[in-house]
Amino acid sequence: MNGQELVATPTRQPKSAATDANHFVLTFENNRLAGQLFGQFDENLKLLEQRLNIAAHPRGNSVAIKGDVTATNQARRALDFLYARLQSGGSVELSDVEGAIRMALAADDQLTLPTLERRARLSMAQISTRKKTIAARTPTQDAYMRALERSELVFGVGPAGTGKTYLAVAQAAQLLERGAVDKIILSRPAVEAGERLGFLPGDMKEKVDPYLRPLYDALYDMIPGDKVERAITAGVIEIAPLAFMRGRTLANAAVILDEAQNTTSMQMKMFLTRLGENSRMIITGDPSQVDLPRGVKSGLVEALDVLKGVEGISVVRFKDTDVVRHPLVGRIVQAYDALYVPRPDDAPAVQDDTPVEPQE
Repeated sequence: MNGQELVATPTRQPKSAATDANHFVLTFENNRLAGQLFGQFDENLKLLEQRLNIAAHPRGNSVAIKGDVTATNQARRALDFLYARLQSGGSVELSDVEGAIRMALAADDQLTLPTLERRARLSMAQISTRKKTIAARTPTQDAYMRALERSELVFGVGPAGTGKTYLAVAQAAQLLERGAVDKIILSRPAVEAGERLGFLPGDMKEKVDPYLRPLYDALYDMIPGDKVERAITAGVIEIAPLAFMRGRTLANAAVILDEAQNTTSMQMKMFLTRLGENSRMIITGDPSQVDLPRGVKSGLVEALDVLKGVEGISVVRFKDTDVVRHPLVGRIVQAYDALYVPRPDDAPAVQDDTPVEPQE
């Protein structure tokens, strides 16, 4: 993917005193930040030791790193990045350490993504709102976040737990705070319950809330709760059931369609053609978890094929190695992927290559 390079540059860097190829000492000028960097009971350093097979011995505001030359340099880059994050006012949790390690490993794997540097410093895309700053935790997340910044229409496709929806909502919140858009529109097909919305109790918001809970959770992470409620009341954040999107033009908005694998071909075409002036559209889904009736083709799968190569559209595909939830989730995804073999009568739902011309 081509796009503008976004580099988070630390304001100050730790001093390094090399003693031999596999052993060096990093010294951090701020004792308080060094303590936060190492973690409670040095848990962050212990994670580095476990993941990179190195030894990390803290002493005051310094840490001695020993091990294989490649692994120790990866540890240096990860610590440099995390220390810069602390200097800029952010926090460092174990998940942030895990992400920095993944990015350091990816840089040494010489991935072809244009977002990675093989210089001494890690470059990670970030999304910032008043409440929270999120840095990419995997190379694919990095590519996705940069695609969200530069493209008007982005598909984020892959297994659960990779951050597709969370980052989409974060980007929408960032655009709203910047004033780049006037509103956020959230949509999701309601097929999981196996019932029509009209038979669910409550008003429209109460009917669709259960389906949009993951989007709400992400919103409350990015925007203070009272502001979210006021924005929903004022229509700045809109809950728009997919079934009622027909005929609308969505202008000056950040529009998110979640669980898009459960759209039909006609629904997907209808949704895509709602894109209006000065709007951004983000579509997320997992083609391996289609809940449509057998024989009904997934609109997401079809769109990825039909729109291949169309200018202005970015497609980012996540893998099980991009899962950023509990490490066990990634192993569960791998186990199911290894087990599942599509049956012949499943194929039309997600694999049928017969040309389809949906009618709106």
